[in-house]
Amino acid sequence: MHHWVRASSSDFAGAPPQPRSGHTAVNVGKSMVVVFGGLVDKKFLNDIIVYDIENKLWFEPECTGSVSEGKVGPTPRAFHVAITIDCHIFIFGGRSGGKRLGDFWVLDTDIWQWSELTSFGDLPTPRDFSAAAAIGNQKIVLCGGWDGKKWLSDVYVMDTMSLEWMELSVSGSLPPPRCGHTATMVEKRLLVFGGRGGGGPIMGDLWALKGLIDEERETPGWTQLKLPGQAPSSRCGHTVTSGGHYLLLFGGHGTGGWLSRYDVYYNDTIILDRVTAQWKRLPISNDEPPPPRAYHTMTSIGARHLLIGGFDGKSTFGDLWWLVPEDDPIAKRSSVPQLRNLPETKESERELDTERGQEGSTIVDLQKEMGISVSSGLRLQIPEESEDEEFVELGTRLIEGDVIDNRASMIQMAAEALRQHWKESTPQTLQLKELGSLLRDYQRLVTRKYTAQSSLTSTDFGLPGKQTFTFYHIRSSSELRMDDIPKLLEEYKTTLLI
Repeated sequence: MHHWVRASSSDFAGAPPQPRSGHTAVNVGKSMVVVFGGLVDKKFLNDIIVYDIENKLWFEPECTGSVSEGKVGPTPRAFHVAITIDCHIFIFGGRSGGKRLGDFWVLDTDIWQWSELTSFGDLPTPRDFSAAAAIGNQKIVLCGGWDGKKWLSDVYVMDTMSLEWMELSVSGSLPPPRCGHTATMVEKRLLVFGGRGGGGPIMGDLWALKGLIDEERETPGWTQLKLPGQAPSSRCGHTVTSGGHYLLLFGGHGTGGWLSRYDVYYNDTIILDRVTAQWKRLPISNDEPPPPRAYHTMTSIGARHLLIGGFDGKSTFGDLWWLVPEDDPIAKRSSVPQLRNLPETKESERELDTERGQEGSTIVDLQKEMGISVSSGLRLQIPEESEDEEFVELGTRLIEGDVIDNRASMIQMAAEALRQHWKESTPQTLQLKELGSLLRDYQRLVTRKYTAQSSLTSTDFGLPGKQTFTFYHIRSSSELRMDDIPKLLEEYKTTLLI
């Protein structure tokens, strides 16, 4: 069993990456994760943000070296590839504005120095949405992508010592041209999954390429793999991360419908078991998972996986999430920090501690009045605004640019701005990623109003009977149905007026 846990400020020091998608995040040994570039609000980025694993610290190194457009390092870009060989990170291609890039850079992470490389041989054409992987500790394989006019299916191998590119001549059947796919080296084979193909269809096929290891002296060739189990749906913009004896696939972008197609974003977690050679759904606890997304990154840090950023068709994410096994110390932590829990009971629901009796009894009374079970295993944990990081983050985006003296004032202004935003929202304008915060604030306000006026009944609130608090018992927004959203928003607005 694994758990999704939203990262909190207590997990690390320093400033984590700002919201972005189409970036890269790669491991450098076991010491750090390096994030580069990406896109947010039509702005392309070229910053470097580093996570020091041992010290649990985010920092931005002062880089030196080659210059492009008057600044050190590559031009801003997204949808590029980044591959680590020892302490070096190699960057190729990507997009900046409407321009596809074909330049090649290396970052020496020992001295934080950028170098633009002049390579030779069969040079790949400029492209974005390509995929690449390291072959051992010297070579890089690059395949596919989009050059602005056509989808690509070519394969190149680059020797990082000689800086020579070689286009691989592959015999037999070839995978359809594609972009937005993944490429992962598993022992002697390159596995390619998914992507968007020629003409636009999104694919869910899995291919293996042999002949990349010189010592094997194999003729390069592709084989389509049709493995048993619960295979992922067709998608692009997903991630595939190595997790020991399995590969872990998360998220991505697909399409739904039949006569009328529409975009679908995923937040499912699927593994390819390398031992049994079959697809499996990774068992996940009932905690609230990250919102669906694509063009994010997922990196392994020991037994944990770290999810950064992404895009859901409307919004760019700046959240960080951990995927951890159940024996991890943070596995029991909710996806929303809940430092202030409701009072625990002693031997029974009626034997409340005298110091906790007033607050505890009003909540229990409220749950009982609505016919909700009050067993300790089901009791809701409702954080204060200051402890609800997702709530604060949404509100802070609405007050950007305001001069604020301190954190307490910032949280108060963020809460007021977000509640005004929801007061003016409709079910059509409300974004799915807001539902978790909206539900918790609804429960927070109901609890607070009832605690302050514990003698009042739902009739005193000016609403009919027990339907007043229809969604008070819901533990997670994932339990809501789409047709619940208008009713939840209506009740929330009424709660604001109480």
